[in-house]
Amino acid sequence: MAPERLVSSNETLEITSIAAGGDGVARHEGLVVFVPRTAPGDRVRARVTSKGRFARGVLVAVEQPGPGRVHPACPHYERDACGGCQLQHLSLEAQRAAKAQMVQDAFARIGKREVARPPVHAAGSPWRYRRKLTLALRRTADGWRAGLHRANRPDDVFALADCRITDERIVTGFSDVLSQGAQFLPRVPSLRMSLRRDHDDLLLVLEGGAQWPEAPAFAAAVTAAAAVWWVNEDGRRRLLFDRRATSDAGASFVQVNAEVAASLAAHVESLVMAHAPVSVMDGYAGAGDVAVALASRGVSVTAVELDEDASAACAARLAAPSRALAARVEDVLSAVLPADVVLLNPPRAGVAAAVTETLAACDPRPRAIIYVSCDPATLARDVARLPGWRVASLDCFDMFPHTAHVETVCELVPEGA
Repeated sequence: MAPERLVSSNETLEITSIAAGGDGVARHEGLVVFVPRTAPGDRVRARVTSKGRFARGVLVAVEQPGPGRVHPACPHYERDACGGCQLQHLSLEAQRAAKAQMVQDAFARIGKREVARPPVHAAGSPWRYRRKLTLALRRTADGWRAGLHRANRPDDVFALADCRITDERIVTGFSDVLSQGAQFLPRVPSLRMSLRRDHDDLLLVLEGGAQWPEAPAFAAAVTAAAAVWWVNEDGRRRLLFDRRATSDAGASFVQVNAEVAASLAAHVESLVMAHAPVSVMDGYAGAGDVAVALASRGVSVTAVELDEDASAACAARLAAPSRALAARVEDVLSAVLPADVVLLNPPRAGVAAAVTETLAACDPRPRAIIYVSCDPATLARDVARLPGWRVASLDCFDMFPHTAHVETVCELVPEGA
């Protein structure tokens, strides 16, 4: 790894674009310089440090703002250098233009495919949309501090007063949980605490440490949460209590932004049905919302999901001939093919190489692969692993306003189709 070298403590830079991750991009002495919290069109002064083939910049001052720069609405963004958002200093229009550019650049640079700049669809409010929030807890001499990490300083946690992109009931819920049960938390220096909404209920997941003898006392004291899970050091999730009248997929993954998620799901369903499938393989199916929607339209769906709770919830909602399998996609894909359409919605890491290898070699080929991605880089990498398939459509959804994350739906069809 190339050593860091301070180039200048007061360099003037012209920001031309936004890179994946949200940093502004400039050029200086033949190097690409990445400068967080800058906007296209900005002229800034920055402290520049060389890292070999590229450089990092630390913003010192904005000499002339670009046309898309705005004042951040959340005081934590500038005061505490909150790492939860990366683009609050950009207008929504500028944010979405940057996200479209990120996807197009990833396909060109990583996927070696030239695609048109995709549209970015939005729905609902860009504020208070988050239905889930994870805080870092640090034990101090004065009690527990609950907050978020500072940008580029993962060990530094500031106390969170509010999160403007999160549902107010979740922000208040954290305060209630800590006031009711802090004295019963595990005797460890740090924890992760996630709170999400399930309709009108708040669900809590705690992670960290091996032993928690005070768990029953915590359960008795905390009335703010309707259900609590504990994840110990071996990664196993255990339900401590559940006071809900009805349950869904438990502590499993849930879409953060309900309105945009609904718009995206409708788009995916439309793309799948346009190929008139009799059978669909739904990989990384979660609790099965899309699988159930497709099955209700007469499609035979095989829904594959590793999380056992989510897979069980999906199975309970599907009727034969549709089915749910609790397994890794790469372990069962060969056995569940052929299918008319393959739907993939993997986590940020993308699909395993075995998945694209199997799809590239399968005969007969599916009529389409619909790939839903939350990371343009891994999407482009996986598309590059599918020779013989062309990009039929590409659409982005602004699931996470004010952050650098973007959800992308890529429709692939066999060459010549």
